[in-house]
Amino acid sequence: MSQYFQIHPDNPQQRLVRQAAQIVGAGGIVALPTDSSYALVCHLDDKAAVERMRKIRGVDDKHHLTLLCRDLSEIANYAKVDNTQYRLLKSATPGPYTFILEATKEVPRRLSHPSRKTIGLRVPENMIALALLEELGQPLLGTTLILPGADDPMNDAADIRNQLEKQIELVIDGGSCSLLPTTVVDLTGEAPLIVRQGGGDASLFT
Repeated sequence: MSQYFQIHPDNPQQRLVRQAAQIVGAGGIVALPTDSSYALVCHLDDKAAVERMRKIRGVDDKHHLTLLCRDLSEIANYAKVDNTQYRLLKSATPGPYTFILEATKEVPRRLSHPSRKTIGLRVPENMIALALLEELGQPLLGTTLILPGADDPMNDAADIRNQLEKQIELVIDGGSCSLLPTTVVDLTGEAPLIVRQGGGDASLFT
C-alpha cells in the first residue's frame, strides 16, 4: 500500500520532503509532480528499484531513463558537456526539457544507453521535485509516468494511487501538472536534434 503525501507546490513542507527522501533511500519508488507531467523516480544506485520502475512502465533497458538534477553543475558530473552545449543547457534550465548527452564514468553502466553510452538529464522547474533533490543531495532517476498501453502521462495523484498503490511506495500530491512530457533534445551530434516535442519550446534549439 503506497503512502500518500499532499505537499504544497510552492512551499513544500520540509518534514514531508524529508520523509519522501527516506523512502527513496530505502529503495522506494515515488510518483511526483514535475514541470511537465507526473514522473516515477527512485534512487540512482538502487538496481532493484530501477528494474521495478522499468517493469511498471513496460520498457526495456534500451529505453532512456532520465537523471533529474538540481542544477547545471550536477549535470556536468554525469555528462560530458562542451561550451556550446553548456550555453544551450543554461538557456533552457530549469524547464521541461530532457537532454541526451554523452555519459561520464560517474554514470553506472546499466543506466546509460547500452549501445550509445548516452544518458538523458534534466533540471525540473518544480519546487517539490527540487526540494526532494536538495534533501537527497544527488540526482534521482526518473521516467515519465505513462502506463503500458496509454498514450498520455498520468496527471491526477488520486488516480495514480488507485492504479499503482501496490507497486510503488509513495504518491506525492502536488496538484495537477502538465499533460505534456518533456521535449527531448539530443545534443550528441553536430546540431541539436529534437527527438520528441513536448512541453518545452523547441525553437530554442534551432
